[in-house]
Order: sequence, then C-alpha cells, then structure tokens
Amino acid sequence: MPRPDVRLPLLDAAERLFAERGIATVSDRQVADAAGNSNHSAVRYYFGGRSGLMEALLDRHHAAVEPAQRRMFEESDSLLGDLRALVIPVTETFAALPTPSWRARFLRQAMTDPATAELVRERSREFPTATAIVASAARRLAHLDPAVVEGRTRLTVHLVGSACAEIEERAQASGEPARWAEAGTFLCDAVGGLLQAPVTATPGP
Repeated sequence: MPRPDVRLPLLDAAERLFAERGIATVSDRQVADAAGNSNHSAVRYYFGGRSGLMEALLDRHHAAVEPAQRRMFEESDSLLGDLRALVIPVTETFAALPTPSWRARFLRQAMTDPATAELVRERSREFPTATAIVASAARRLAHLDPAVVEGRTRLTVHLVGSACAEIEERAQASGEPARWAEAGTFLCDAVGGLLQAPVTATPGP
C-alpha cells in the first residue's frame, strides 16, 4: 500500500490560506498549523522554504492541466480550438477539486502578487504546452499588429484568471456548485471575440 504524501496537507493548507488572506500575509508557521503539523518548520523541511512551497503549488496545478491541454491542442485546427485547449482543461481541473476549493483564487493571488508573479512565469516554462498554444493562437492572428496581439494575450490571461477566481468565490458564498463546464465555454467564446476584435486606428502626429 503506497504511503500518503505527507506534503499534501501542507499544500492544501497553503493554497487555502493564500487564497483567503493573500500570500504575503501568511507565515510558514501558519501553514503548518493549518495543516495540523506540529513542526512549525515543516515548510522549510519539506519544501526548502517559501519559494519551494510556491513552486510545488504551481507545479501541482500545471501537472493536472497539461495532459488534457496537450491532447486537445493536438486536435485543434482553429483559433477557437486553441483557446479551448488552453482554457477547458483548467476549468475541468477546477471542477474536479473538492468543494469548497481555493485553487482559482490562489492562482489569482500568485499572478498578482509582485513577489511571486515572476515565479509563476518561470514555472509555466516547465510545462510547455500552454506556451505552444499561445504561440499557435498568435500565428492565427498574424493579420493584426504583433503588439496588439501581445497586449490582448496578456489581457486574456488576467481575464480568465480573474473570472475563474470570482466563479469559485461565488460558488463558496452561495453553497451551489460552480458551473465550470459552462464557464469554460463562455470564456473561450469571450476571449475569441476579444482577440479578433477590430483595431481602432489612432490619429497620427
């Protein structure tokens, strides 16, 4: 019988506390206490410190999402197909989490916290499918100014992250399960419209 991963309670506790309170305000000792671990240095012992804990949390999410992203991307033949390959595995991962969940809110915190935003970008490079999908979508938008495509892509990341966090938050407040399948489809359609929207020309000097 496989031994349980003793790190799992620490990961779950950190994800919840970071989502609820923000990353900077939560101490490693509070994470250990919330996980029921009497060793107040448990984060350092198991993860080497805060940075290692954050890497483990981000990698756990990417590892859950990547296989489905790869499979859907291999079948994509359109911009909408690319967007579905990028977004649907994320919302399906959220749907599979126990209720209540904090994953989407943790990811929003990680993306917006100045101390961790660069780490988010670094860890995503270890799971290249999402990057390949974004590059494919950009090629399908080659008729637009590359600067516009880049700006809209960055906006897309924040839009999807914020929307998922709000959906998760509302589900917990209402006690009703989040409708992740519908949310994923809606977000893909919305992002597709955003990326392909006309560009308003600005007057020259």
